[in-house]
Amino acid sequence: MSAKSDQVKGHAKEAAGIVVADQDLEAEGNNERLTGEAEEKVDHAKDQVVELIDKAKDKLDETVDKAKDALNR
Repeated sequence: MSAKSDQVKGHAKEAAGIVVADQDLEAEGNNERLTGEAEEKVDHAKDQVVELIDKAKDKLDETVDKAKDALNR
């Protein structure tokens, strides 16, 4: 399941648990919602790391190209 769907499903379970006064269902929903939020944050962090690595590779390639140009003069 995706992180967003876990959050939505968890929120629904939480609400249902509150409505029917079922603390176990409410706690299960809360746990599921928080897990979805954590997964979403991890996914976002992964995306940022990949972006940072791509930028570093681009900068390295640019530096190597400049060094090659300087050596060929």
